[in-house]
Amino acid sequence: MAFELKQNLKLTQQLIMTPQLQQAIKLLQLSRLELVDTINQEMEENPLLEEVSSDDEQEKVADTDADDIPVIEREEIKAIDRTDELTGEGDGREDFDWDGYLEDYGPTGVTYERHDGEALSWDNMLTAIPSLTDHLMWQLKLTRFSEQEMRIGEQIIGNLDQNGYLMSQVEEIAAQEIVEVRFVEETLKKIQEFDPPGIAARDLKECLLIQARLLGIENPLIKGIINAHLKDLELKNYTHIARKLKYSLTDVLHAVQLISNMDPKPGRIYSEEKIQSIIPDVYVFKSSDDYKIVLNDDGLPRLRISNFYREIMKGDHGSTNQETGKKYIKEKVQSATWLIKSIQQRQKTIYRVAESIVNCQKDFFDGGIQYLKPLVLRDIADDVNMHESTISRVVTNKYMQTPRGMFELKYFFSSGISRSTGDNIASKSVKEEIKKIVGEENPKKPFSDSEIVELLDKAGISIARRTIAKYREVMGILPSSRRKRFFS
Repeated sequence: MAFELKQNLKLTQQLIMTPQLQQAIKLLQLSRLELVDTINQEMEENPLLEEVSSDDEQEKVADTDADDIPVIEREEIKAIDRTDELTGEGDGREDFDWDGYLEDYGPTGVTYERHDGEALSWDNMLTAIPSLTDHLMWQLKLTRFSEQEMRIGEQIIGNLDQNGYLMSQVEEIAAQEIVEVRFVEETLKKIQEFDPPGIAARDLKECLLIQARLLGIENPLIKGIINAHLKDLELKNYTHIARKLKYSLTDVLHAVQLISNMDPKPGRIYSEEKIQSIIPDVYVFKSSDDYKIVLNDDGLPRLRISNFYREIMKGDHGSTNQETGKKYIKEKVQSATWLIKSIQQRQKTIYRVAESIVNCQKDFFDGGIQYLKPLVLRDIADDVNMHESTISRVVTNKYMQTPRGMFELKYFFSSGISRSTGDNIASKSVKEEIKKIVGEENPKKPFSDSEIVELLDKAGISIARRTIAKYREVMGILPSSRRKRFFS
């Protein structure tokens, strides 16, 4: 078998993502908080990046009236040349012009500016609430417990889940602390007297019985329902409970009303996630019959390339150390410039997408949720001449403050459902109609899914019953059998 050496010419297409493009894509999909963290990290790693303070530029404090807020006009948002702005090829492939750098990046420097708004009010700061563990440990320390009871109490509290239920067996705790099970049971009963009522229970039945005892309820009907008929209670099968326990339906309904006021998850109030205020990326203001769009740059650091290194570059460049420093500064200048351009590109892109959304959903801003139009990513992508993946990155974790409230940009995208008139209505509008119908129904005779279909059909919305059921489950609305109320 003979070996042969040949040369073949092959033409292929390959997508190469430059570091600048990768950075631009990364910044585009970041949320506002993530962007601030990224900028701060870059400032730590790149000594040529620095934040511009208001004192440096002696900025005048502007009034916070909406009419005085600088608005980026449409003509200022120009199409970006992908080979220059986005990929940075214009900077990365040419020899670095140090004379130009010293000339252009003067005392002011290359800056990404934001307009300082009103400082955060201290009234808007939320104080941290104690956790469930902190609350129970505080009570434990105020109780006259022995040293051994304190240790067991700490074990019990440490083994509670976020709803306040004991997840460990008393036998396990007894074996770990080398005590009798009876001693752990007695300590557990003392812990169960703590606030909130029902804490440290091992199951729902024990949780409700603890609350009934603390409320001083001795009604055998209530205890009978809790002990043996929680499943019937969940299904609202009150007639079956009355027949089994030999009480009248009226007595059962009164007992159910008392039980329904108990908390099945007593620890939930302390384990809920901390409330975080959402800072919008875009503001929308109504001006006459039109809407103005304002980018929210408040809180984003204003960046520039430090001028400290100008003095370094003015020195003698003949030595090896100077040449090494010159190369280092060149790399950091490029990195800083790419970052600043990427941030500017990000803000421009968000503006263009937000503007397109407002134009498409103007009826929603004028009339409300019932006028929300079906909208998909391709519609906006075609309007702003971008790829759908870019639009997807823009609308994720970005928020818009409007006269109708705060919305994630994703909110304005939804599929459409045909009307009898021939036009389409957004699925979110249909969900809102379902919620409205359920909210206005007679609680003693709630609408079934079939009846909701008929009501929507009268409003010109043709929709299947199974779709109603799907939307209802998504919105957390119970079926009619479980929405029915036997008492006010």
